[in-house]
Amino acid sequence: MPAVVATGTVHTDAGTARSRQAPPGRTRRWPWRTALAALGGLALVLSFPGHDLTVLAVLGPAALALAVRGQRARGGLWLGLVLGLVFMVPLLSWTGVYVGPLPWLALAVTEALYLAVLGAAAAITSRLPGWPLWMAALWVADEAVRGRWPLGGFPWGRLGFSQVDGPFTAFAAYGGVPLVGFAVALTGTLLAAAVLAVTRVLPAVRADDGRHWRKGLRSVVLPVVGVLAVPLIGVLAGLPLAGGSLTDGGPTRTVAVVQGNVPRAGLDFNAQRRAVLDNHAAETQELAAAVARGDAPQPDLVVWPENSSDIDPYTNDDAARVIDQAAQRIGAPILVGAVVDGPGRYVSNTGIVWDPVTGPGETYVKRHPVPLAEYVPARPFFRFFTPLVDLVHDFVHGTRDGNLSIGGANVGDVICFEVAYDGLVSDVVDGGADMIVVQTNNATFGFTDESEQQLAMSRLRAVEFGRTVVASATSGISAIVAPDGSVVRRSQLFTADTFVEEIAQRDQRTVAERLGAGPEWALTALAGGAVLAVAVPAVRRRRSARRTAR
Repeated sequence: MPAVVATGTVHTDAGTARSRQAPPGRTRRWPWRTALAALGGLALVLSFPGHDLTVLAVLGPAALALAVRGQRARGGLWLGLVLGLVFMVPLLSWTGVYVGPLPWLALAVTEALYLAVLGAAAAITSRLPGWPLWMAALWVADEAVRGRWPLGGFPWGRLGFSQVDGPFTAFAAYGGVPLVGFAVALTGTLLAAAVLAVTRVLPAVRADDGRHWRKGLRSVVLPVVGVLAVPLIGVLAGLPLAGGSLTDGGPTRTVAVVQGNVPRAGLDFNAQRRAVLDNHAAETQELAAAVARGDAPQPDLVVWPENSSDIDPYTNDDAARVIDQAAQRIGAPILVGAVVDGPGRYVSNTGIVWDPVTGPGETYVKRHPVPLAEYVPARPFFRFFTPLVDLVHDFVHGTRDGNLSIGGANVGDVICFEVAYDGLVSDVVDGGADMIVVQTNNATFGFTDESEQQLAMSRLRAVEFGRTVVASATSGISAIVAPDGSVVRRSQLFTADTFVEEIAQRDQRTVAERLGAGPEWALTALAGGAVLAVAVPAVRRRRSARRTAR
């Protein structure tokens, strides 16, 4: 059976060879490349929470780099699509648990298309000197676009979000999620370069050609050193960062997190909206009883999750009374997650600071409602695909950051998927938040990996900003995450739970906070420059060829 190499030379079993160069303008996509891209996608899936094989993340960029090496854009487009589908379809399977496969597969394919473009860009830059660096920057650029466009983007599945327990985690404090992703991708592309260098050395080794063997060995050393150096730098970068203590770094406030649970999982969890509210009020009442007995410390503030009151407490006296009683009994303000009617035909996903004496006060309205889940753009168009869009009541977009003063703490509130968006989280820290609160409701995703994946984002945000992150979920997973990303307390899915911890209100600023989106834009510009370095000369050659043909 013939063995094919990238140069286009075919070696027969008899040991003879003849050169068969591909015709100009055509580049073959060998089956092994497709298989390699698929394996890269599988490695990425396994690196994310739910499987937790974090170290495998580097194999995704490595596999894509090897697969597209020397290919044209069309071949890279296909290989990137293969990797993207194998990665995104299982990663996002939780989106179709209760709404069927169409929305899930539509979202997964859309996300995979971004990786197809990444594959094309990686292919055309694969012949440039220093290609491992350009390819790693392309991963950052691809994720930057995917997290912003269209409709505000969907940044799930970024490389950095797979790294909450590995040597790359500390990079978050210096350049946020983009720098973590870049470190993962660079390690992978350097690994690919090392593999290619080894394959070039092996023929000289077999032929006992000492001169070429030694020369080839030198080409292996540099990428291998890089593969080892990047994670080592990450480990060293973590040494001066905040540790796992909740109480070091500033004055403390005692924070209670309440997870009241829901009557049942699924889209109809809120069919018993009053039961959900009562569950959270009852858990708070039990905590108050424990405080009275001396079994729990008196909290300065209590955090309820998103959708803990799907009954508007501004217009429903009964709902307001239940929240009032809970706040008065516990003797502390409660951050309530409520669905509020208005303005007009809209509703708003709102965090309300509910004081035991004065009642409702400061509010935060979710700034980034989820398209097709919390509002439907171009509703007639999407209704053509599924009538389920008519179940969605349009939520209004909030206009101000989630900076709230509650119980003596400066809280930065983000709601549910907002924790995935760099700018929304950095805005509240820049606004003076001394701790970050994530109010979320994951009941519509059942017993899937979605909650674990979202918790990983909270953990990386803790490292990025050197703040404790409090995640309060309606049905789980609620957690308290220390500034080093370690989980101090957590609940289980679909179980009622409450925990109370003293948390330092930290005001130190990390490098990542100071730089903001700078590292991401710099790496994106680097990637764009690499693409232009290939594209501009190619355009000039085509124009020259046309003029010559005339």
